[in-house]
Amino acid sequence: MESGFLTFILVSSFAVDSSHGWDDVVVAQRGMPVTLDCTDTSVRGDIAINWMVKLLNEKEWKLALSATENDQFSGGASKASMRLIDPNFQDSGIFSLYFEPDLEDSGFYLCLIKQKERKLKERTVLLAILTGIVSPTVPVPQHSTLRLIASVNPDSAIAKVTWSAPGGFSLKSEKTRNTGTVAKLPQVQTNDSGDYVCRVHPWSNSSSTLFAFNVTVTIDADKVASFTDIRHESTISTAAQAQTSFPLTCPNVQGDYVLVYWRPPDTRHSNTRLVYQYDRWRASTLLTEQSKRLQLAGPPYNPDAGSFSFLLTPVLKDGGLYTCQVFLNDNAFSQSTQLSVMKVKTKRDALKQELVCLYSERSQVKSVEWKHHNKSRRLRMSSSGPGSITTTLPLPITADIAGNYTCTLQLKNGQIVRATEAVILPPTGSPTVTPDSMLPSLSALLLLVPLFAAAVGVLLWRQKHISDQGIEQSLSVHVGEEENIYENPENVRQDLKPRGEDDVYKELER
Repeated sequence: MESGFLTFILVSSFAVDSSHGWDDVVVAQRGMPVTLDCTDTSVRGDIAINWMVKLLNEKEWKLALSATENDQFSGGASKASMRLIDPNFQDSGIFSLYFEPDLEDSGFYLCLIKQKERKLKERTVLLAILTGIVSPTVPVPQHSTLRLIASVNPDSAIAKVTWSAPGGFSLKSEKTRNTGTVAKLPQVQTNDSGDYVCRVHPWSNSSSTLFAFNVTVTIDADKVASFTDIRHESTISTAAQAQTSFPLTCPNVQGDYVLVYWRPPDTRHSNTRLVYQYDRWRASTLLTEQSKRLQLAGPPYNPDAGSFSFLLTPVLKDGGLYTCQVFLNDNAFSQSTQLSVMKVKTKRDALKQELVCLYSERSQVKSVEWKHHNKSRRLRMSSSGPGSITTTLPLPITADIAGNYTCTLQLKNGQIVRATEAVILPPTGSPTVTPDSMLPSLSALLLLVPLFAAAVGVLLWRQKHISDQGIEQSLSVHVGEEENIYENPENVRQDLKPRGEDDVYKELER
């Protein structure tokens, strides 16, 4: 877009170290009046003043203006606008030079005061011409990148140039080799309108500012910049394992800010959303839920200098299409990456162990399969739905089943990604208990329950019968004669023994 030139007027100058080769520096804008100071009130009488000029990249001094005490010019002024600020210089001691410079008038100006051919004073002033540009031209469309550019010729005249925004806060600025000192505000909004201030700092230990000037910027509320001319790089098709750091490539251009868009896996384009934004001039970052696993990459990249790349540590759902857009001024560059994410997991129950291979962004996947490290062993595979391949292992794990199982995912472009799951034998001395091995013991136990219950019932009945007999006998004997049923346990045992062939007690003795 076209750029607008600003009008800058310097209202003061400053003294600098004479070791630079000059006594004063004056900065002016092309076509605007400027005064080069030269004053000495101690001289009077027969005085001659010569202003000499040595433009930049020139070696010889030339006469710019000459005058005597009688106001008779011995040499014509080199520019039509050039004159002494005070015609009565011989009385006032003010010999300052006034004129309206052009860009090519940068250089050294020498004030030489003589009296009867004796040099009384000389003073060298470096005139620097300042150029300012606002781009795009005012009023600036919304979402444009506002550029504030200030250059001084020669740049050796000043230490630095700084910019500040409305409200007084400093803007990040950079000095370039060819352009000057640049400050930028990407994606401007209407609230960015206002007065921006440029300050030129002298070569001195002082913190004072050489001069400051305002630049009024307005943002067009009715016009929005469009970025239809975007340079697209070829889409990268790739895959990565879940929870593994993955480089997400951006266009190879030094930009002002970067945007990352994401379309979730296996969905339509309408679902695309902004997931990351970084503005290096404002040092501001827009983060989203997706941004937690997305971060700006370090060396050899430098986001603060506009060199962008990202590191993504994806989960399964982070597959999909990523578009990294880098903006430089009002130009856009785009790089897309179509990413499939693969994840393996294990499911186990009492009868089997399942190895599941999950993957996203299926449209670019050619094949997915499980393989055992023993290539001669063939695996049976099944799928519970799109993006899932399962192989099932029977329990218990035996030596021929144990080993490394690898899920291999191959994209249509030929890229292959693998993930391995180790299946190990159970520890020795710890037999695996399965439901099948428990069934015989459980069945026998269930058969014994009714038999045991019947035996207990008969035993209790016999004990009651014997107890009744004992009571009757105890009532019929003389005092001192006692009979205990526990004196002869064998008799009790004989009484309790079964008499039939299929009695339950015989079964218990077996």
